[in-house]
Amino acid sequence: MSETEYSGIEIVRGTVLPEWIDVNDHMNVAYYVLAFDLAVDALWEKFGITKDYISVANSSTFAVATHITWQRELAVDEPYVITSQLLAYDDKRIQQFMRMYHAEKHYLASTAEWLNLHVDLAVRKVTPWPAAIRERIAAFADLQREWGWPLEAGQQITVPNPIYRASVRD
Repeated sequence: MSETEYSGIEIVRGTVLPEWIDVNDHMNVAYYVLAFDLAVDALWEKFGITKDYISVANSSTFAVATHITWQRELAVDEPYVITSQLLAYDDKRIQQFMRMYHAEKHYLASTAEWLNLHVDLAVRKVTPWPAAIRERIAAFADLQREWGWPLEAGQQITVPNPIYRASVRD
């Protein structure tokens, strides 16, 4: 796979830091989430959701749901690239899907699906996107109109044939 064959639009590149390595000698779960969260910040910058915007508009985004999958390990000092694909948005919400690839070997290491809300920080309530940000989100979506739904997106966590399963409450 070449760099141009990554699924999604490249958002950020990085390197696995020594402090991100756990007792299993690979990148720890928490640091995958951190790397994806930093990539979300980079994506927001493309939309105009910057520190200045947050300060002046007194609005930001809150994550309300995320789902991470792990495909292959990353080790210390290995380079990665994170891409993003927009899955859906409306007047106040955005659902996007990120993929983390090994930047040299080009394998898929991890995925992250995020649902974020646009929030008025003064009242801590969901509020519509400003027109300029919504236009940037729409332009980003237009770049990927022909892309399909990612296999890992929208998955439910489940044990296929459990010995025990908790009861569902009414």
